[in-house]
Amino acid sequence: MTLTVERPATAAPPTPKISPKDVLRLAKEQQVKIVDLRFVDLPGTWQHFSIPVEELSEGLFTDGIGFDGSSIRGFQHIHESDMLLMPDPTSVFIDPVLEVKTLDLVCDVIDPLTRQPYSRDPRYVAKKAEEFLPSTGIADTSFWGPEIEFYIFNSLRFDQAQNFGYYYIDSEEGIWNSGQNGTPNLAHRPRYKEGYFPVPPADKLQDIRSKMVRALIDSGIAVEVHHHEVGTAGQTEIDMRFSTLVEMADRVLKYKYVTKNVAAKNGYVVTFMPKPLFGDNGSGMHTHQSLWKNGSNLFYDRDGYALLSTMARHYIGGLLKHAPAILAFAAPTTNSYRRLVPGYEAPINLVYSMRNRSACVRIPTYFDKPEARRLEFRAPDPSCNPYLSFSACLMAGLDGVINQIEPPPPMDVDLYELEGEAKKRIKQTPGSLEEVLDALDADRDFLMRGDVFTEDLIEAWLLLKRQSAKEVALRPHPYEFYLYSDV
Repeated sequence: MTLTVERPATAAPPTPKISPKDVLRLAKEQQVKIVDLRFVDLPGTWQHFSIPVEELSEGLFTDGIGFDGSSIRGFQHIHESDMLLMPDPTSVFIDPVLEVKTLDLVCDVIDPLTRQPYSRDPRYVAKKAEEFLPSTGIADTSFWGPEIEFYIFNSLRFDQAQNFGYYYIDSEEGIWNSGQNGTPNLAHRPRYKEGYFPVPPADKLQDIRSKMVRALIDSGIAVEVHHHEVGTAGQTEIDMRFSTLVEMADRVLKYKYVTKNVAAKNGYVVTFMPKPLFGDNGSGMHTHQSLWKNGSNLFYDRDGYALLSTMARHYIGGLLKHAPAILAFAAPTTNSYRRLVPGYEAPINLVYSMRNRSACVRIPTYFDKPEARRLEFRAPDPSCNPYLSFSACLMAGLDGVINQIEPPPPMDVDLYELEGEAKKRIKQTPGSLEEVLDALDADRDFLMRGDVFTEDLIEAWLLLKRQSAKEVALRPHPYEFYLYSDV
């Protein structure tokens, strides 16, 4: 569920130009001791190593620094392992959670032989998508505003071997603890699907969320709002102010890093799994997006349905047409399809609608100002690699604009209550990771326009994700013993 804050009256300001000299000056002013160099692997996790600040020089930004690419998921084979990291000075921030004063830099991955960007670096894909947009003549800027939901637990245990397999989650907020008596039970817990949003003491996580928000702000991220989400046991949402594609993808990884570390320092664990709890809401990453040109929002038309322009409608047509393939990047885990099921506000219906949260694409209608007009693609979840997810969404939307793809008519009814032929006419999102991987395998041309995605990257992604699906399929599920142990 979403709490929306109004957008400012103008487009987001451009990212300030920061030079290597500025980074060195910042390090000196802040009395930095360590420089942390970060990059993203193919699945979407930050990797890093650190150097003493004495090793920080302008040459680092031109020469790069070496690392072993064969040890990174989805990257190189062992016989071609040498790779380079090239720090991006505009990404610099002072780490808000480490005790030793540390300056963090996000890096691009470079092939040391050709000195060209590495084709499987997800950040490079996002940069190509951002550069492709103005080349089309359609728009010069895209804006992205992901709403990231996650759970804050007190304990998250799991294990698997030949003869057992289990997980066990616990939370001081979990309604299942209402009858516990190991310590004095202070009650006040959100019931299932009632976490949106009572005040403390039912909301026991106000202070930890506030600590996360302050740390995010200290790292350079503008935060609009934080609140408890629908799920019992600590489901949370902290919303960042929108930005451009690559910058927002950088912020998503910073957001995960900061929230996990603030939680750990305070005795909690954060998980961005889409569906950690049975019987309660999963965690999505509803992705707001819009196209702009010369400072004007191209998705606004005062005479259109939900104030949407024809371009916006065609963009939605592209998203819905290619949704199964997009989900291979935007909902890329087997657990994602525990979330994408009927109920629990899950956006499984491939239609668009004004205000309707049961639709895959929702048009927020809190405000009627031109600058606020955008669409919300609700199917992605926070297990995704944001560089690849945002890029896939943009390429699908642009395909819709280029080919004038008309979406199905908007649906302003509760789609879960439809019956008979009306229900059968509505297409739904695929039901498993294997299905969306097959969809990507068959529907990839729109991604490869402008060489944004490459065959090399798509094949590596399919191999990686098919293997994870196979590993899950091979293992007995605990509930199977309830169903079949006595057959």
